Amino acid sequence: MYKPGIISTTSNILSSPIEYLTGVSAIRGDLLRKEINVFTFKDLLEYYPLRHIDKTKIDSISSLHSDADFTQVAGKLIDMQLIGEKRSRRLIAHLQDSSGIVELVWFQGIGWIEKILVLGHHYLVYGKPSFFMGKPQMAHPDIEHHHSQNATGKSYLEPIYPSTEKLKSKGLNGKVIGKLTQELLKKITEKDLPENLPLNVVEKYKLISRYDACRQIHFPASMQHFQSAVRRLKFEELFLAQLGIQLIKLNRQNTSKGFVFEKVGSVFNDFYNKYLPFELTNAQKNVLKEIRKDVGSGKQMNRLLQGDVGSGKTMVALLSMLLAVDNGFQCVLMAPTEILAQQHFQTISTLMKGLSVRVEILTGSSSTKQRKLVLKGCEEGDVSILIGTHAVIEEKVLFKKLGFAVVDEQHKFGVAQRAKLWKKSSLPPHILVMTATPIPRTLALTLYGDLDYSVIDELPPGRKPITTFHRNESARPKVMDFIKEQLSLGRQAYIIYPLIEESSKLDYENLMKGYEEVKSFFPEPKYWISMVHGKQTAEQKETNMQRFIKHDTHILIGTTVIEVGVNVPNASVMVIESAEKFGLSQLHQLRGRVGRGADKSYCILLTGPKVSKEARERMNIMVETNDGFKIAEKDLEIRGPGEMEGTRQSGTLLFKLANIVEDKSILEAARSSVAEILETDWELSSEKNIPLKLYVESQKVKTRWGKIA
Repeated sequence: MYKPGIISTTSNILSSPIEYLTGVSAIRGDLLRKEINVFTFKDLLEYYPLRHIDKTKIDSISSLHSDADFTQVAGKLIDMQLIGEKRSRRLIAHLQDSSGIVELVWFQGIGWIEKILVLGHHYLVYGKPSFFMGKPQMAHPDIEHHHSQNATGKSYLEPIYPSTEKLKSKGLNGKVIGKLTQELLKKITEKDLPENLPLNVVEKYKLISRYDACRQIHFPASMQHFQSAVRRLKFEELFLAQLGIQLIKLNRQNTSKGFVFEKVGSVFNDFYNKYLPFELTNAQKNVLKEIRKDVGSGKQMNRLLQGDVGSGKTMVALLSMLLAVDNGFQCVLMAPTEILAQQHFQTISTLMKGLSVRVEILTGSSSTKQRKLVLKGCEEGDVSILIGTHAVIEEKVLFKKLGFAVVDEQHKFGVAQRAKLWKKSSLPPHILVMTATPIPRTLALTLYGDLDYSVIDELPPGRKPITTFHRNESARPKVMDFIKEQLSLGRQAYIIYPLIEESSKLDYENLMKGYEEVKSFFPEPKYWISMVHGKQTAEQKETNMQRFIKHDTHILIGTTVIEVGVNVPNASVMVIESAEKFGLSQLHQLRGRVGRGADKSYCILLTGPKVSKEARERMNIMVETNDGFKIAEKDLEIRGPGEMEGTRQSGTLLFKLANIVEDKSILEAARSSVAEILETDWELSSEKNIPLKLYVESQKVKTRWGKIA
């Protein structure tokens, strides 16, 4: 528990090189660094055990039975002999207590066991009992000297630490790592581990002290003590992570000036009242209100907008850009692919007809003549909205007055690429980053807590849910007949094959085999098929995509290159081959390529005859729901946060103990505690927050996240 008298920065003892610990030589120290990243005393203190063994109790030998789990007995070693030769060689010993005798057997490590055993000495023996010829026996038990003849066990649960083959080869198995940790804990006092959480937070959540937690997580007196230690340290991890990202957000809000959009002008109003193609959903209206408030505040906006496929994010982005145009500013929309950039350009250009808003596009394939016109228009301020790929961040692209930037499918861009946008204006432009990949709330709070955060959680009216089926290989002819029915109605279809990253050659062979098989069901000239894959040039991909978009071909066969950004309202069927090889998020993204028009759409998940339990669970979830957020939550539960970190390239979840899926309630509590503290004392200057401030300063805490990522 924190006491005002012992506040100090983290003691230098914890920063001591690991070689300074008794029992760690230079060779061992080098191995600990290379194998398990233990460089200092602090690293060893935070190298937590995998599990614990209960050696606090000692059972009598006479009470052993074959159904018992691992058990500990104590007694005197009364005999020991080697039996057999070579592979059949074994060491047999007998241990006696006041109630009986148990036979101990070793088939491996015999030489080492022989060296440590001494007849007539007392030992603690821990193992799983079995019976042979009616007599109790333990094979390969743990054995150690017992310095007392009294039947008393250890005063703590024994930790089991992870080790590696190289560490074991130098005598650093899990047991030895435990002894080193014990040695370390003898050196550490309460002053070396001062409290780093405010006292009122510790008391509110009934947390044990930091010092006690660091001891009890290694050598707990009971499982209850261990659980209290884990809870405390998980809370601390999540609390400090939230503190880091919320301090970034507050710092930005307090210091980052932004352009002020003072009015809602004629361009916005004319479009909204005369040209808006559909009524906005309440979710879209709410997000627009949030953005309107941001851009009028005098602070730079940094807002993440996430919404499921087809939820209307682009319309929110366009209306936001029109606010900028009304206030005399230019806008840029950056998309990850040429296909997506072209799609945005066509959509927005069509919507802007009749309004005095110049919309241009700039991509890698823009002609020299077109590029010159666009660059001149941007620099002179004639271009109101520039849409493009990473070409828009090239040094030659200059703006007269850039005030608003939209980054679509933001995780496709590197941090350095996105940062170039901010430098194209005297003040950083307002930033709206969008993603169609639903992010579970717990992950968003952890990865994107430094951004303002908006969600469009409803689809526009009239949008029909996609019907999803799971079929196995035997149903392929029926699936192909179903596609023919849809094509006869004038529709189009996608057939997607998985990418197996280890073998691009195998991917290509599977795709070509699939292409030939589909052609056998859909012969030319009655049916025309396009194909898109990674071995094609950008021009080939674009040509084949355009043929499908223009309805020159009936079926598009491809890999996941069509996952994001393809909008073909006429396509009503998505067939996903070997669907068991895809994750939930990817399956949902692929399904979102259909259902974009007025017609009823279908997704068919084709799998092999035998699929794993996990794969079947994924198929069932896809069949049951179209809700991307429910799917994302399930995906997080199944795969865990570590697998999903790719949603934010600039940082990773480096928690040693906490798991944002299992510890959701702790995360929420930590987050609300941080928010409460920073609301009234964001500089951490009040007396109750001094421990926290000192700890942050002593650690020189540098957040892992950039302003926008």
